[in-house]
Amino acid sequence: MAFERLDPESGRYLPILYPEEAPFWEGARNHKLVLQCCRPCDRIWFPIGPVCAGCLSEDLEWMELSGRGHVSSFVIYHKGWSPWLQSRVPYAVAQVQLDEGPRLTANIVEMPLEEIHVGMRVEATWERVNDEITLIQFRRA
Repeated sequence: MAFERLDPESGRYLPILYPEEAPFWEGARNHKLVLQCCRPCDRIWFPIGPVCAGCLSEDLEWMELSGRGHVSSFVIYHKGWSPWLQSRVPYAVAQVQLDEGPRLTANIVEMPLEEIHVGMRVEATWERVNDEITLIQFRRA
């Protein structure tokens, strides 16, 4: 996923929506975390790609995951890198190890930043940006 489109109204960078990622974005709009799974080896991975990251099979399916995991690392930003982020400093960005295996990078929301810690259990929550984009975020489980 690439974030290269600056929304002139909000000042926020938005993801570029590629056709092969459509099931992920459709799931997000419905508040579901959907990632690719390899039928032959059962590996689930992120980022999205045309073949299995483990065995290189093209026999893939999309699977709904629990959206639960733990913080494996995080950083608190005190500088906003875009007009939209400038209004939200400080904010937390974390790498979340999902219970099913893959790691995602997203914001930690709905809690005091000083309470975030490595190993903390989190669950997915969703931020609707517009009619086509809903982003996954995480909050304390």
